[in-house]
Amino acid sequence: MDKNVSKEVKRIIICCIASCIIAVNIRTFVRTGGLFPGGANGLTLLIQSIFDRYLHITIPYTAINVLLNAIPVYIGFRFIGKKFTLCSCLVIFLTGFLTDSLPAYTITSDILLISIFGGLINGFAISLCLKCDATTGGTDFISIFLSRRKGIDAFNIILGFNVVILAIAGLLFGWDKALYSMIFQYTSTQVLHLLYKQYQKQTLFIVTNKAEAISQLIYDTTVHGATIIDCEGAHKHSEHKIVYSVVSRDENNSVIRAVREADPQAFINSMPTNELEGHFYQRPID
Repeated sequence: MDKNVSKEVKRIIICCIASCIIAVNIRTFVRTGGLFPGGANGLTLLIQSIFDRYLHITIPYTAINVLLNAIPVYIGFRFIGKKFTLCSCLVIFLTGFLTDSLPAYTITSDILLISIFGGLINGFAISLCLKCDATTGGTDFISIFLSRRKGIDAFNIILGFNVVILAIAGLLFGWDKALYSMIFQYTSTQVLHLLYKQYQKQTLFIVTNKAEAISQLIYDTTVHGATIIDCEGAHKHSEHKIVYSVVSRDENNSVIRAVREADPQAFINSMPTNELEGHFYQRPID
């Protein structure tokens, strides 16, 4: 019980830290550069900018962002997980409150530096949320829903959504802003791929004489199955077994360590998996 409480407290603290980072990043880099990040945050800033420049009306960031997240939050509660969605709501509300409350501060006026370092910070903050089973809202909810429930890669859908945001931003506020926003989004995505690996897959080929034990070990460690293949060494013509399995990238190192302990003589080949069809176990989000 104490362990679960400690885990939830840690989860909330990380969500709060991520919210602070996102809000500070918006108030320093993003607003200074006039950039438009992807997803609901980018759309929120775009709507704010349109109302401010063309209608001379200032709308709080929180009001727009909460409204845009209404349907994604419903999807989260209904199909993904209640704790996951509640933590995500904490991030959404706290980010909005801090973005509206914190004073603006200019670290640099160099828009290229803003695009790169703002993107780095944004990707780091999003990965913090995802690692503690939460999200910054918006398209993240939709992406996780389509990936887990429908088996659909939402990358092209979200890419199309971001392209529309950037096209509107380019038409209304100048194409330089849109192009630098692309650098921001690209940098953010690369950091996210580097730090958050749960949805990336890794294929393992393990040559061993303890195939049954290692197959069970993989299942116990990751709840992923394995296939055992008969093989013969080309040089000594000795008989072996190949254990073939696909695991999440964040599980890869723990599996390799466990295999090494079970069979120090095992030959392990681990490689990235670019595309996977068929049933693949995903850890439930609570």
